[in-house]
Amino acid sequence: MNLSNLKPAEGAKQRAGKVVGRGQGSGKGGTATRGHKGAKSRSGYSKKLGFEGGQMPLQRRVPKFGFTNINRKDYAGINLDKIQELVDKGIAKDAVSLDTLIENGLVGKNDLVKILGGGELKASLKVSAHKFTATAKAAIEAAGGEAISL
Repeated sequence: MNLSNLKPAEGAKQRAGKVVGRGQGSGKGGTATRGHKGAKSRSGYSKKLGFEGGQMPLQRRVPKFGFTNINRKDYAGINLDKIQELVDKGIAKDAVSLDTLIENGLVGKNDLVKILGGGELKASLKVSAHKFTATAKAAIEAAGGEAISL
């Protein structure tokens, strides 16, 4: 090996990009491969999000209905049978708090929780949540427990 036969490693060299817009003699001057006229030939052109070549864009073609209340509160619903499962597994003994529900993956840490009356609760528990349905509250109290609203 000597200086006369040195060459870079395979794939190490990047091919130089096409040189455009450097006069008519280069063969790529004038329009600089952008074609004639139109938005794409101009400097500063950037296609708008959702642009469909002048056709009415999809987000404007589709009809819009209703209204979104920005003050709406969404509650994550937990049925009584899920709480009974926690008791059966030995996770909840005398109380079920938000922390218990979060640790067991039933709700997210920022969720508002509503206890629903689906299923059956046999254990006497103190259940803490943001809201209770009337049937859930009645079922918890009938089992000898307590429904605590936060």
